[in-house]
Amino acid sequence: MTETQTLSLAEIEKLSFTALVAAGTNEENARPLAVATAATEADGVASHGLAYIPIYCEHVQCGKVDGQAVPTLETPRPGLVRVDAATGFAHAAIDLGFEALIPAAREQGIAALAITNSYNCGVLGYHTYRLAQAGLVGLGFTNAPASIAPSGGSKPVVGTNPFSVAVPGPDGQPSLLIDQSASTIAKSEVMKHAREGKAIPVGWALDPHGNPTTDPNVGLKGSMAPSGGYKGVGIALLTEIMAAALTGSTLGLHASPFSGTVGGPPKTGQFFIAIDPAVSSNGLFSNAISDLVASIRNQDGAHLPGDGRRACRLAAGQKGVAVNSATLARIDAIIQENS
Repeated sequence: MTETQTLSLAEIEKLSFTALVAAGTNEENARPLAVATAATEADGVASHGLAYIPIYCEHVQCGKVDGQAVPTLETPRPGLVRVDAATGFAHAAIDLGFEALIPAAREQGIAALAITNSYNCGVLGYHTYRLAQAGLVGLGFTNAPASIAPSGGSKPVVGTNPFSVAVPGPDGQPSLLIDQSASTIAKSEVMKHAREGKAIPVGWALDPHGNPTTDPNVGLKGSMAPSGGYKGVGIALLTEIMAAALTGSTLGLHASPFSGTVGGPPKTGQFFIAIDPAVSSNGLFSNAISDLVASIRNQDGAHLPGDGRRACRLAAGQKGVAVNSATLARIDAIIQENS
């Protein structure tokens, strides 16, 4: 049985921040990533939470990420914001971009944010969630190093490439939050199983010849299984267009891996669209969403995308989060080695 320790969200944020700074990240870049890590653990997405801190630290130290990067912002058009992440962490670049994106969307009804020369942005829904908190419908796209083969092929050409949609609700929480990758399961889950020496279910990944496998290490050498077959490949291609081609970032085909130390900065991208729903719907949006949400909640056993994360989030604020003890030991070792 896996040993765990219960930490408060404040403790998770502090631990993440301390490790990132110890590894060579400046405070301006470490803080938004630490805040996001705590929020990710609160949402119950452990594969993207503290488990990633040792990877982030390793990537700062080997040069995959510039922990001292200073992202830069420009507005080439009134409705379009561009941020160059300068091969630093995506979170600081996204924070900078949102400072311009949110007021632009409120003023004009819609605005977009293109981020280039970036890195793994963690849980994409964490970012669109904040747009919904600002009263906007948030759409997000992020590309990743190639890990999905095209239909009928066996060589990966696109990443797991998540997309997310967050819809504002009356209580400051999203009424609806969709956050899903183009693969059956996030690649980080396969990586997590590999680290823990656990088999993966059939349907998560394919071997290098395109056959199903239950060995996570074999799957990582092959390709991720697309969600819904060719339709998942279509979603991955859509996200590749939005997050890589439209932002001038590196295609997943050419990007270095988000794991390991080989290849230098991946220079992938993110793309966000923020919409003021009251303007686009002439004031009818809230009623329409309420009706849609109610039609699902009124069915026994039915749930909305985002419900599970919301329940975890509310519980974590009161009870804290159970964290893998081995992960905590790895993070503590990083702090001790660099103190």
